[in-house]
Amino acid sequence: MSEHVSPASQEGFIWQGKRVLEIEQAAIAALAQAINQDFAAACALLLRCKGRIVVTGMGKSGHIGGKIAATLASTGSPAFFVHPGEASHGDLGMITPQDTVIAISNSGETNEVLNILPVIKRLGVPLVALTGKPGSTLANLADVHLNVAVAEEACPLGLAPTASTTATLVMGDALAVALLHARGFTADDFALSHPGGSLGKRLLLRVSDIMHSHERTPKVPASAIITEALLEISQKGLGMTTVVDDQDRLLGLFTDGDLRRILDQRVDIHNTTIDTVMTKGGITAAPETLAAEALKLMESRKINGLIVLDKEQRVVGAFNMHDLLRAGVM
Repeated sequence: MSEHVSPASQEGFIWQGKRVLEIEQAAIAALAQAINQDFAAACALLLRCKGRIVVTGMGKSGHIGGKIAATLASTGSPAFFVHPGEASHGDLGMITPQDTVIAISNSGETNEVLNILPVIKRLGVPLVALTGKPGSTLANLADVHLNVAVAEEACPLGLAPTASTTATLVMGDALAVALLHARGFTADDFALSHPGGSLGKRLLLRVSDIMHSHERTPKVPASAIITEALLEISQKGLGMTTVVDDQDRLLGLFTDGDLRRILDQRVDIHNTTIDTVMTKGGITAAPETLAAEALKLMESRKINGLIVLDKEQRVVGAFNMHDLLRAGVM
């Protein structure tokens, strides 16, 4: 940076930000060399794990370890984070012989991590180490060592973990995704561990979960007069009502739009039966239809609501766009 540009100026902030990105991009690019036989061995070790993958690390490495554990858990590899300091005071009891440990330390000499290694070794728990020092104590004691060394930190003082934590995080992502593919983990599996997220709602929520059913379903017989149908629409609040036979099978549909049409035609709403002005049939869905599929159908047909029929073609529910919106599907 030019000596005439103040570090606290707009130009100084931009220059420094770009410098950080360049350093961290270079660190990630160099990390490709660590995706080798050791990486494959680590993946095989983690894949064979019969218990949980236990991730540990101190300080900034611990924060990264927590994220790695969360990513592993959400992609089909049960995992949790254990703080190495707390582990020395009772939390080691959380680790069983069926588990596998991932220990993170850039120096490979973090005391809190090294202090718990004898117990891990005594349990016979496999150990994968992520360090920036291949000759460190942690690296030498590990069953598999993954080198996440970086040429320089983005911190100009070389003190604050920056590029090194980024490289470690990316290595954790690489392990998680490689295991995801090895396990045949699918989007449906992902949704099961994310039921509250938008993907979970799209993949898990069914029409039966959101539809208005039983007495909340707008429904009138074919012999009902238009004013009775209007009362049903008003009470059920879906902007429509189904028209059914005596077996609850769908005959047609009457909507707010149909009302505007017949008013323009000056139809006598007090004496005309609904079967003479309804729209015959209607676009329908089954209770087990995914809500996301129903949304796609409604958007493609440019309609605001759907009727739900059971296997006997009887009306069992109804819903509209507002129900999908409230459910978080759209």
